[in-house]
Amino acid sequence: MGRGKVELKRIENKINRQVTFSKRRNGLLKKAYELSVLCEAEVALIVFSNRGKLYEFCSSSNIQKTLEKYQKCSYSALETTQLTKETENSYQEYLKLKARVEVLQRCQRNLLGEDLGPLNTKELEQLENQLEMSLRHIRSTKTQFMLDQLSDLKRKEQMLLESNRALKKKWEECDAESSLQLSWENNGQTIAYDRQSAQSEVFFQPLQCDHALQIGYRPVCQEEMTLPAPPQNVNGFIPGWML
Repeated sequence: MGRGKVELKRIENKINRQVTFSKRRNGLLKKAYELSVLCEAEVALIVFSNRGKLYEFCSSSNIQKTLEKYQKCSYSALETTQLTKETENSYQEYLKLKARVEVLQRCQRNLLGEDLGPLNTKELEQLENQLEMSLRHIRSTKTQFMLDQLSDLKRKEQMLLESNRALKKKWEECDAESSLQLSWENNGQTIAYDRQSAQSEVFFQPLQCDHALQIGYRPVCQEEMTLPAPPQNVNGFIPGWML
């Protein structure tokens, strides 16, 4: 009787699982050896048990070189594939951006009134409406800017008026103080002058005395006080007693 087909599933019995692992591992290593010898193939085999024990086979002298060769072949192809995909994606993105730039350039020319031949009536109406909306927006912005400037100028005018009032008030106060000081000084000078005049009058006031009490005083008549004018010398000489 032939052997029946083994169902491929995990062996629950631990002993049977270990025996099966040992047999099939040895058979796998044997097949790898036979393949490398019969076909001159470079074969590397790595097996880890469920306990983490390593079993390996390599047809060459160094398994590290075989692994490096495997890594170079596998990852280089993968990197080439990834680069190809990235390049394709970049190219698609470039085409989209290029088409977008062309549309924007055409819209710009249309807004400037150029290249209007390919446009139909509906597109021309849309362009006209867009220009009118843009013009209204520009006018609104200009009006707002002028109103802001006018408000700023009014605020500056108010500040200047307030500053002018403050300066005028300060000048009036200074003028009033100067006038008051000048009046006070003039009054002081007048009072001093009046005092000085009064003192002078008191100082130079003639003495009031009685002629009868003065000893040796003889009243002089008006005729006696009037002396005859000295005779004038014809020759221009003055007498010695007059010197």
